[in-house]
Amino acid sequence: MQESSRLKILIIGKGGREHALALKAKQSPLVKKVFIAPGNIGMKDVGELVDIDETDIKALSVFAKKEKIDLTIVGPESSLSLGVVDEFEQNNLSIFGPSRQAAQIETSKDFAKKLMKKYNIPTASYKSVESLNDGLDFLKTQKIPIVIKEDGLKAGKGVSVCFSFDEAKKALENAFNIEQNKVLIEEYLEGIEFSIIALVHEDKVMSLEIAQDYKRAYDGHKGENTGGMGAYSRVDIISEDIINEAKKKILEPLALGMNEDKIPFSGFLYAGVMATKEGVKTIEFNARFGDPEAQILLPRLKSDLIYSILELKKGNVTELDWDKDYVLGVVMASKNYPKTPEINKEIIFSKSEKSSKSKQSIKSQIYYMGVGQKDNKLISKGGRILTLVAKASSIEKARDIVYEDLKNITCEGSFYRKDIGF
Repeated sequence: MQESSRLKILIIGKGGREHALALKAKQSPLVKKVFIAPGNIGMKDVGELVDIDETDIKALSVFAKKEKIDLTIVGPESSLSLGVVDEFEQNNLSIFGPSRQAAQIETSKDFAKKLMKKYNIPTASYKSVESLNDGLDFLKTQKIPIVIKEDGLKAGKGVSVCFSFDEAKKALENAFNIEQNKVLIEEYLEGIEFSIIALVHEDKVMSLEIAQDYKRAYDGHKGENTGGMGAYSRVDIISEDIINEAKKKILEPLALGMNEDKIPFSGFLYAGVMATKEGVKTIEFNARFGDPEAQILLPRLKSDLIYSILELKKGNVTELDWDKDYVLGVVMASKNYPKTPEINKEIIFSKSEKSSKSKQSIKSQIYYMGVGQKDNKLISKGGRILTLVAKASSIEKARDIVYEDLKNITCEGSFYRKDIGF
């Protein structure tokens, strides 16, 4: 392919998901240059960092127009909720992501539940309440355990799984301390949870391989919900029949229904699914690629992601080719995450005895999340610092590589789960 005809790609976002997307875009033979806005210092070798915040949608579109960007891929929900796709499309710029209206499947859990009901998509029974008293009255009629979900964007943290009435009451009280909050009180589902993500454009759906992620902060699924503490794929415990059921009963009906309702979805459609005794049920929808799912799924994707997205936007579904190996990732997080994380701590890589290169001893791929730079030192700048990801012929081998590598990275007060993939 001639250099002049190769593409300029812009990735919007600054976390591990965007690092993984940028790396995948860079590997495409169709791509000449990758820009990341704003990115983080750990991505500087993957693409050119652009000093524009992901929420400054006007400045992002001005940059894309000036730089003649051929395709923009949106990472975070914050940009989608502000209407970055609408802004770009109004300026005739090619972008992959849902409109502000379509992104409500993530920005409003109540909106998503109403769509699921309308399109007969299996999900937990629920009630939406707008006051503490109404919530407590309904709670008294329900079985425990029960799930309390705050309605708006919570970065994966606005969900409380409650195993006592008092715990549920406290979750409701905390939720209604926020003005004009809306809360869903939802049936507790039992089964095996997994994530299934698809590339979607209007009525066309291309499902990716599935993953399992770990949302609770601490080992044994304890602690508060987080944005994700680790994940792995392949997931052998979930059968092909269950995966196909999720595609046919969850992903495809949502895409087709939204298209028929003139709210077409385009972008990464994420479904959190529970395989129950009664069949698959939807836990949640997200309007973007999961994080850390992106970091463990994209290394398994042998197909050209950029080619597949461009073809999909033309209405063509392409065959996706997957590596048969297992990929496992573990997130290193700052002390006190997900509450008020302690940041600005130096990240130190142990040196190999045979080399002065600081990362020589690390075999895993590092995807940087919340990092910055001070006095030429890498420092923590967010709740989740980085994801270490390894690929191997078995999940045990991948897990061993990651956990061995984690011993060689230190950051004061940081922590990680020690049970990912067990």
